[in-house]
Amino acid sequence: MVRRLRPDELPALLRLYHFFHPEGTPPDAQADHLQKIWRDIQDNPALRYYGAEADGQIVSTCTLTIIPNLNHNGKPYGLLENVVTDPQYRQRGFATQVLQHAMQEAWALGCYKVMLLTGSKQEETLRFYEKAGLQHGIKTGFIAYPP
Repeated sequence: MVRRLRPDELPALLRLYHFFHPEGTPPDAQADHLQKIWRDIQDNPALRYYGAEADGQIVSTCTLTIIPNLNHNGKPYGLLENVVTDPQYRQRGFATQVLQHAMQEAWALGCYKVMLLTGSKQEETLRFYEKAGLQHGIKTGFIAYPP
């Protein structure tokens, strides 16, 4: 089952985010600054966090940001980020379900496109995103970080 994450599910989300950088210290879901960020996210209708549930826990997630737009006849666009699945649940379709659910929500909200950037160069990851319904090689992404 895929659904929007509830306000009480910050610990489950942060547990999954730790798989991005497992060598680091797990984020503390009780930290005041993370609690405030999560409340702000929950209060913002343009920010949507989805999760796939299995065995009574959230095992895969992604975010969808709806961005207002004056181009394309005022139609918004979506940005998918932070796609991660618990390693014990990979290769079982959960991330595909989460991504497809997020894209369906974007289409229902009138988005004319949805974009996703990945730092992965692994062919299997790129194929995964293509199988989930995203097209590769259409545009070129650029990223800047603060000096």
